[in-house]
Amino acid sequence: MSTWEKDCSELLTKVHNSNPLVHNMTNVVVTNFTANGLYALGASPVMAYAPEEVADMAKVAGAVVLNIGTLNRELVEAMIIAGQSANAHGVPVLLDPVGAGATRFRTESALRILSEVNISMVRGNAAEIAHLIGETRQIKGVDGGDRSHSSKSSNVDLAVRAARTLYTIVVITGKEDVITDGSNIRTVCGGDALLTKVTGAGCLLTSVLGAFAAVEPNLLLAGTAGLGFYSAAASRAAARTAALGPGSFQIAFLDELAKLHTGSLEGHVSVREARAGAAGGAR
Repeated sequence: MSTWEKDCSELLTKVHNSNPLVHNMTNVVVTNFTANGLYALGASPVMAYAPEEVADMAKVAGAVVLNIGTLNRELVEAMIIAGQSANAHGVPVLLDPVGAGATRFRTESALRILSEVNISMVRGNAAEIAHLIGETRQIKGVDGGDRSHSSKSSNVDLAVRAARTLYTIVVITGKEDVITDGSNIRTVCGGDALLTKVTGAGCLLTSVLGAFAAVEPNLLLAGTAGLGFYSAAASRAAARTAALGPGSFQIAFLDELAKLHTGSLEGHVSVREARAGAAGGAR
């Protein structure tokens, strides 16, 4: 077992042993899938949205996840209340800027949250992350659609620029996932394309990253573990349901999240590490 596999496996054990509470302020499309996925992983989900209670919920959580998939003005205000309460109590806050760039309201809401809350980690596709730092990539609804700019190297460079601009850990998910703090870069390879056929797969991933962040202050390591085990579960589920389609895959994926163990990464996931140069990008 490699060093990174050993470190990630220890975090999975921590999640299983501590059953961290993840406060999800997520979108109405994915609440059930997110809750079931977190339960399967070994975490404990809660969905609380009312401005009157989110501060109290956030301060007792292990992590807070802010997902703008189906946003409105009241929800944005509640997210900021929750995020600031989490900040005051040392609770990591993760942002999933779903569809940033698709509409002005989405982009401005994500940027407002980033300006008023200390965000520990941002996870999105390349188009969403690009729009957070004033760059333009094509986006269709809540899906990143510009495949001409989806090369591994350009996503690594984008992630580094975003981490340095936003002063946070940045995760860009795609065919290969990239996580960086602006200096250290890890590329996580695994998973399966069927994840793109399941509504809420990315949203659940952000919450899974929250579960690992709840038990590990080194967020680069926590994020690597979350990405790795999520990919391993997807790979195993795809192997079981290759001839059946996305519906069967979704159920099998939840089952595989529940069956994850310290050896699950082997043969399903690989991680490459690099350092960013002074001007951004790997070297």
